[in-house]
Amino acid sequence: MADLHHEIRVKLYDNYLTDNPNDLTAKVFSSKTVDIQKICQSAVNRAKAPTSTEAMEHNVQLFLKEMAFMLMDGYSVNTGYFTASPTVRGVFANRTETFNPQKHSVLFRFNQGETLRKEIPNIKVQVLGLGETGIIISHVVDKKTGSVNDLLTPGGTLRIKGGKLKIAGDAAQTGVSFSDEAGNEYRVEPADVIINNPTELIVEIPAMAAGKYQLTVCTQFSGSSTPLKEARTTVYDKILTVQ
Repeated sequence: MADLHHEIRVKLYDNYLTDNPNDLTAKVFSSKTVDIQKICQSAVNRAKAPTSTEAMEHNVQLFLKEMAFMLMDGYSVNTGYFTASPTVRGVFANRTETFNPQKHSVLFRFNQGETLRKEIPNIKVQVLGLGETGIIISHVVDKKTGSVNDLLTPGGTLRIKGGKLKIAGDAAQTGVSFSDEAGNEYRVEPADVIINNPTELIVEIPAMAAGKYQLTVCTQFSGSSTPLKEARTTVYDKILTVQ
């Protein structure tokens, strides 16, 4: 067996996807996200890549731009580390129906490639124990497109799965909201919370412009008839996109 020289740390949470109350699921514990510049800096400083950070970042940006161009022309991409391909979502009523952006959408799927898959045996997984037992968002589904943890369709509905999600209490901040990169907040009206259960919320997505958004759920739900004195808030760690 290869020497383990990489490490991923995880915390364990209740698994709301099964009926077994004892099941737990692992979520990777990460303190930060690295961007292209940080990766290029690491390649130059740690791996001694024979180039500068600026030159490498420039070339990576050129590569990604050209890759996106080819994906948008219908090509599939295989870098060895990941594969990518375009796909069209939505139902076509008959063989003569044309693409309708109101019913159909274009998505890009990314999956691990063979080169990255071969490195998995070199990863050590350290279990840090149970995670925080507050509000948990396990995943979200945009009902119109079927997109998981990715797209938002304003005016459509979003299914939010997890634990202790039920909106309860009379504190002003309780509810579901979306925030854009500029800090603008778009709140879901109480009447637009269609399903309000501890393990599932279904809400109508507010009218929002194209951009990146973060989902926030705030509630005083305690699991008993007595609400929490103070509201608890969780911000979902996945960035959601309105196209």
